[in-house]
Amino acid sequence: MSSETAMNKYSGGVADYRASEGKTTQISYRGAVDDTLLDILGGLRSACTYVGAKELKELTKRTTFIRVQEQHNEWFKE
Repeated sequence: MSSETAMNKYSGGVADYRASEGKTTQISYRGAVDDTLLDILGGLRSACTYVGAKELKELTKRTTFIRVQEQHNEWFKE
């Protein structure tokens, strides 16, 4: 809720001492949210299988997470 659009809609605008974060983007309809959630859950199940985790809470014990500082995303061009 830190995009300029969200702050204008819900907080009366961006305060002088703050900067907006994120972008507001409109994308084409891709289907029901259920389908997207099933894809995400399928990816999590697959990841657990690859690392040998029987439960989701084991995932962090069996993997090393790496924080990505910069990412180039062609989908949301300015």
